Amino acid sequence: AQDLPRWRFEGNALRRLYRVNGFRSALIVANTIGHLAEAAWHHPDLMISWGKVEVALWSHDAGGVSERDFALAQRIE
Repeated sequence: AQDLPRWRFEGNALRRLYRVNGFRSALIVANTIGHLAEAAWHHPDLMISWGKVEVALWSHDAGGVSERDFALAQRIE
């Protein structure tokens, strides 16, 4: 968690909000995160809107945050 200062625990998930310039930039960020997630066989929740993308990582099989979530968060960063 020390290596991920912009991430926070909330609602049984590891979360991060990315602020960007506009909707197109939000889509680019979301697609990049999606590519990294697919490569890691992980499926985060992504909330996309104008100027922001929120990522929520948690492992369904673990019932919460696991090492896989921290590893993906580090790849995303």
